[in-house]
Amino acid sequence: MRMRSLGRSGLFVSELCLGTMTFGGSEGMWSQIGQLGQSEADALVKTALDAGINFIDTANVYAGGESERILGRSLKNLGVARDDVVIATKVLGPMGAGPNARGASRSHILSQCKQSLGRLGLDHIDLYQIHGFDKAVPIEETLEALDTLVRHGHVRYLGLSNWAAWQVMKAVGIAEMRRLAPILSLQAYYTLVGRDLERDIAPMLRSEDIGLMVWSPLAGGYLSGKYDGEGKAADGRRATFDFPPVDRTRGSAVIAAMREVAESRGCTVAQVALSWLLHQDVVTSVIIGAKRPEQLADNIAATKVELDAGDLAKLDAVSRLPAEYPGWMLERQGAYRA
Repeated sequence: MRMRSLGRSGLFVSELCLGTMTFGGSEGMWSQIGQLGQSEADALVKTALDAGINFIDTANVYAGGESERILGRSLKNLGVARDDVVIATKVLGPMGAGPNARGASRSHILSQCKQSLGRLGLDHIDLYQIHGFDKAVPIEETLEALDTLVRHGHVRYLGLSNWAAWQVMKAVGIAEMRRLAPILSLQAYYTLVGRDLERDIAPMLRSEDIGLMVWSPLAGGYLSGKYDGEGKAADGRRATFDFPPVDRTRGSAVIAAMREVAESRGCTVAQVALSWLLHQDVVTSVIIGAKRPEQLADNIAATKVELDAGDLAKLDAVSRLPAEYPGWMLERQGAYRA
């Protein structure tokens, strides 16, 4: 398991990160994603740690806080030393009925950080992330609240999730100008059937040396190997929770190419999907979730799959984004610098 620095920081995280969205779901959307109890979660956390994963991601909104509670108990049940793990969680979604029990306001951030620490049973959070963009709250207010948490020692590092490139850049600029704690990471969706971030987000991350954590690297199970090009399968999460959106016409060609690579490499389609991400220079860590230890172990094995130039070229040819302005003009006018 390789370790990589998170953005422009001295924090090292494993190239795979254990996602805990499958922990504790009992109703609504969360029951469709996962309903793992404590003993099942303990087994997954142990499998991840034994494989060398030191990075675990959750969120206050996952199963209404139950994911954080179960994760915290798992760390205690397994006797995990605090300094041996990097714990990331997120804040934004509704945690109550009122208008102030959600969003990226100072009030909600400070309140929810305290509650997340209580559910996790920790004295600090290693990476605290804003789960999405809140258009009703000034970015300055959000960043100053996060800076307060860092200065008080409740949080060590800061990240964002699901922000557009211009929004991240605005936050970076404000933090620098006001000498606030910096933004070190972005958690975003990126797969062979969802390469949209390559247009603006990926160049911005490289420019600013911000780490990328990839969520849903198998496109909600679409790239798990269970599905044909039309997204049909006998079982799987997409049967009840069809997300994130996938262009199935393009997806058919991508899955066909992935099957060819998987057969030539003696691995699974899912491992090809994960290995492709690990070969992208913009990626810091790929978040993998699971419902069973053997499923998690299969995904972890993707770190051993080496794709050569031919494999990468084949996958790129069927999945690359169509040309779009101003990208094609920037490429044309920048040719003299090649």
